[in-house]
Amino acid sequence: MKQKVLDFTVLIEQDEEGTFIAKVPDIQGCSTQGKTIEQAMERAREAIQVCIEADRKEIQPMKFVGMQRIEMSV
Repeated sequence: MKQKVLDFTVLIEQDEEGTFIAKVPDIQGCSTQGKTIEQAMERAREAIQVCIEADRKEIQPMKFVGMQRIEMSV
């Protein structure tokens, strides 16, 4: 049986302590962290696998279009 290849977008942010936080917007609640970007990405791959196996439903990643930042005075 041919395996299906899925392409997920991973958003990476860095917190005030320097930890890299990796979030997968296509899978609700799928996030992880690491001391380096490489570690966060490795753990994101593992988290995606766990989320897919736990959910047991068809996950269809959305097409990544781009990111924008908005600066606001509050």
